[in-house]
Amino acid sequence: MAAKRVLVPIADDSEEIETTCITDTLTRFGAEVVVASVKADGELVCKMSRGVKMVADIPIDDATGQDWDLVALPGGMPGAEYLRDSAPLISILEKQKASGKLYAAVCAAPAIVLASKGLIGEGATCYPAPGLLEKMPAPVSDDVVVQGNVVTSKGPGTALKFAIALGEQLYGAEKAKAIADEMLV
Repeated sequence: MAAKRVLVPIADDSEEIETTCITDTLTRFGAEVVVASVKADGELVCKMSRGVKMVADIPIDDATGQDWDLVALPGGMPGAEYLRDSAPLISILEKQKASGKLYAAVCAAPAIVLASKGLIGEGATCYPAPGLLEKMPAPVSDDVVVQGNVVTSKGPGTALKFAIALGEQLYGAEKAKAIADEMLV
């Protein structure tokens, strides 16, 4: 089976636990994970929400025109706003939706990015904070929600469950159980 291609866009103030859970866990599944910076100047180094510096693999412009099996957004504020304001990223997400391919968001990103761009419907989840929940159409309180080709989750504490759920969508339940067992999840 060929490696699934996963795009993880980041910005200054993206949440580092969520970013790392997504990238690390999906790599364990065998995915080719590419981290893309949405910084307008193409800068690859992003200072995350708690001060950790991460270096993206590519600028977001290089990710456009490529095919992705999954696009997974970390949260963090105001990182999620920077993701929302990235025209190339929104174009990639709209392409994922139109083609029925998988896309996902955790923490603030479901409300700030997906809901604001009409990319999710009722019944998704996000970080349970005032100002975020109101942006969501009929949100639920589940840790992780899978709705067809869209997966959402609550935040840093649910990030491993989220990443395992993404791996299950890409590689199946048997592989997800094996990876979760190896990671003691």
